[in-house]
Amino acid sequence: MAVRERWAVRWGGGRRGAWRRAVERRRDRGFVTAEAAVALPVLVLFAMALVWALLAACAQIQCVDAARAGARAAARQDPPDSVLAMARRLAPDGARVTVSREGDLVHVVVAANPPGPDALGLDLSHEAVALAEETVGARG
Repeated sequence: MAVRERWAVRWGGGRRGAWRRAVERRRDRGFVTAEAAVALPVLVLFAMALVWALLAACAQIQCVDAARAGARAAARQDPPDSVLAMARRLAPDGARVTVSREGDLVHVVVAANPPGPDALGLDLSHEAVALAEETVGARG
């Protein structure tokens, strides 16, 4: 046997090597499909989780903005209906707005349900506190 033929037999060359490679390729054909069938749902779930987190972050920012605007309006001595309307307009849909006063401070709390399934126990709320304008500069 010549050197070239020995090399071909040893390293899978020649007719036998081509036949072996063809058989091995046929055996491996379903692996790509199986891997895609497992990986694709995982990627979809991961993308959905990212979208949900983005929506929850946006709702939290809306709660912060609504509480701050409500506290500023309440500190200016705006009518209570106007304060609630302003806070609800900036808050996410279905949010609960609470306005209270303790001494010289006005408290506005905005709480909302997170987007998506209710099973996820996420608390979206923010409290803003402002000093009432009538007390600014008052000497006691």
